[in-house]
Amino acid sequence: MQTTNELRKPDSPPPSVQAAVTLWLTAVALGAFETVIMVSRTLLEGTATIAELAPGVGFRLAVFAGAVYLALRLKGGANWARWTLAATLGVFGTLSLVVEPARWLLDGGSIAAAAAGADAVTWVFAISRTLHVAAVLGAVALMFQPRAAAYFTSA
Repeated sequence: MQTTNELRKPDSPPPSVQAAVTLWLTAVALGAFETVIMVSRTLLEGTATIAELAPGVGFRLAVFAGAVYLALRLKGGANWARWTLAATLGVFGTLSLVVEPARWLLDGGSIAAAAAGADAVTWVFAISRTLHVAAVLGAVALMFQPRAAAYFTSA
């Protein structure tokens, strides 16, 4: 028979949950960095105005704020936050990050040609996006490790 102490949620999350939170916050920081790069490049090229970019930037800021909130709730053991992060940012967020490059490749884009013609900003963006996707996928995997699952399902 289990005692009340054995059923009580631990005071601190296990390392897998702490690492997942860190990765979610890293993904948010990288997303914000990528937004700055995209907005700066678009404005410098003159292909859009601040007014045209504002709705997209506002949406991204709302997503970033929501992700930070959910990550902090995750750290506190909120199982609903784990599932919300997994479904929204783990699935749909990841798709939003990879659909454009995947479409470009399917349309005949060449990675070698793109790499040969890339400037420093493009390389920085590509590296950031790669790390961003890796952080999201890593966070999702860590949230469902056995010790993490036990943390979220404990009373």
